[in-house]
Amino acid sequence: MIFIKVINYILIAILSLTLACAVNPVTGKKEFMLLSEADEIKLGAQSDQSIVQMYGVYDSPDLKKYLDDLGQKMVTISHRPQLKFEFKLMDSPVINAFAVPGGYVYITRGIMAYLNSEAELAGVVGHEIGHVTARHSAKQYSNAQIAQVGLGLGQVLAPEFAHYAGLAAQGIQLLFLRFSRDNERQSDDLGVEYSMKVGYDAHEMSNFFATLNKMRGEKSEGGLPDWFSTHPDPADRVVDVRKKANEWQQKLNAGDLKINRDIYLNTINGIIYGENPRQGFVAENIFYHPDMKFKFPVPAGWKLTNLPTQVQILSGDEQAAILFTLAAEKSAVAAMNSFLKNTNARVLEQKAEVVNGFNAQRTVSILSGQSGPLQVMSYFIEKDKMVFVFHGFTKESVYKSFESSFVTTMSGFSVLKDKNKLATKPERIRIRKVTQSMNLRETLIAFNVPEDRLTELALINGRELTDTIDANSLIKTIEK
Repeated sequence: MIFIKVINYILIAILSLTLACAVNPVTGKKEFMLLSEADEIKLGAQSDQSIVQMYGVYDSPDLKKYLDDLGQKMVTISHRPQLKFEFKLMDSPVINAFAVPGGYVYITRGIMAYLNSEAELAGVVGHEIGHVTARHSAKQYSNAQIAQVGLGLGQVLAPEFAHYAGLAAQGIQLLFLRFSRDNERQSDDLGVEYSMKVGYDAHEMSNFFATLNKMRGEKSEGGLPDWFSTHPDPADRVVDVRKKANEWQQKLNAGDLKINRDIYLNTINGIIYGENPRQGFVAENIFYHPDMKFKFPVPAGWKLTNLPTQVQILSGDEQAAILFTLAAEKSAVAAMNSFLKNTNARVLEQKAEVVNGFNAQRTVSILSGQSGPLQVMSYFIEKDKMVFVFHGFTKESVYKSFESSFVTTMSGFSVLKDKNKLATKPERIRIRKVTQSMNLRETLIAFNVPEDRLTELALINGRELTDTIDANSLIKTIEK
């Protein structure tokens, strides 16, 4: 009897492994996969909601259509043309492109600023389509179950904090997965193949990798993972991409391949570059929001990450954090009651206050956490028919150490009246035509680019300052 049970267990295990295998659309080989295509599409749709809500989509119908038209053209010749792909331009200054299962591809405005031709963009978009067609994200999900992915918010911030930050969603966690070098190499190959098949010169893709290599070590801002945290060393990929492009050019007998530099540059003319101060910026330890006309102090030495739906402020020792966001409710009392009910908080203190002329509610409460109790100070502040919410989180045992920082920040919320701050504008990429042949340094200086930004502008243009720029060529500048 025991022998029969053992045989049954073995048969069930073998059957489970068999059912968990699927044929990869790119390689044609069987591989371990827990997600069916239907599950993959469902996961992608759920992830897309989280990603768009957290990071925001760049508001430009023309750029949206431009990106989608290019992407859809490449989907038709991909290994999974039956998938309904969506291409979105994210409102983030971070230099990155990424994809999640089911056909969702995201390109940041940050990476758009550093690309210099339609062919380069096609290579990047094709690379991300390749991650989807080869099921790299789905496979990572199957292997890791996403349970242990780090959220980059500090070890003290417990699963409960990640939940309140909106980062517990699978879609956000997917962005922090690293693909293997084999996965990246395969996606590079697919990016070359797909862009070549729709008529672009895939050699241009290597130019972007060369630019990235010059930028190694630069710090990312804006909440999203940057290219260097999710992709391997770009230096090794320049030669490989060029080699693969030569092979596909011969295989397709392709001539007169498109680069479309001027078309691309004219299309991105005016795109916001870097952080958008209209959506909030920090100066001398004060956070200003010109569009919504408020400000509040930021504790010295704390790191602030400004996202479209929330501001995250993390203490230098990562022992405490402040979240700032908008409530769905229309009154401070309603927002407070909703928070306390949904978190099952144990209230230690609750009182009405007036914060610089605004009606507010303040609470101090205890939340149960896997790593021990969390003590939370919360302010719910009414302004312009909206409710702004602060939550200051830390371990109950060290709460007193951070209490004054919480109070100073939250009670410091006030109206922004400074005309200079209110008039702050973002920097934008501007495309200029060179009137006479000269090197890039001379050209940029002629366009009034300051000396301390010449190297930055050379990177954005994918050139060296000593490179000759021919008359009637287009180059990028940065202007307000």
